[in-house]
Amino acid sequence: MIITIDGPAGVGKGTIAKIISESLGLNYLDSGAMYRALALFAELNGVTEKDENKLKKILIDLHIRFVNKNGDERVLINTDDVTEDIRTNEISTLASKFAANEFVRTILREMQRRMVKNKNFIAEGRDMGTYVFPEAEHKFYLDAELNVRAKRRAAQLKDLLGINVNENKVSIEIEERDKLDMTRSTCPLHPAEDALIIDTTDMSIEEVVAKIKLEVDDA
Repeated sequence: MIITIDGPAGVGKGTIAKIISESLGLNYLDSGAMYRALALFAELNGVTEKDENKLKKILIDLHIRFVNKNGDERVLINTDDVTEDIRTNEISTLASKFAANEFVRTILREMQRRMVKNKNFIAEGRDMGTYVFPEAEHKFYLDAELNVRAKRRAAQLKDLLGINVNENKVSIEIEERDKLDMTRSTCPLHPAEDALIIDTTDMSIEEVVAKIKLEVDDA
């Protein structure tokens, strides 16, 4: 079984997907972390999203792994733990630029499909239900008002990295990322035709989780 959860930045996809994966005993795929890891790896190697020839070369050396350590999901590039490094706003925005590259999306899409083959997964991202797993049994699209998403993102950064960030700055960065994700020519962000759209603006995490689990259980 495959469950997909798509939506814009700061809507809570990751938190909700993790809770549901643990509750239903599903594997968890954080596709956004893969794009962030690629963006970080490219930046460290001095490669931009426009350098397709150089991108092809570094992708040969790029191995992204998810490792569970004492219940904590860690992201590794080769043998280096980059879990915190890929969660900055700068890398998130850079990841959206790389995500607009058709070659990059093709490579990562195949990586994602190989990861879930013949397994039960909940996959969250921006094109999971539309382009990566169009055959998924259950599809959800989460959304929320921009100011709410900015507040959630700022709280997440404080929790993960221990830093205080200005919510107005986060809001501007999220808005910029939304524009990049929704207007790119390759696999733009939008709800799948058969996805259940959930506005989480006035909902708690527990309420969103309960709604998704109810939909899955009733199917």
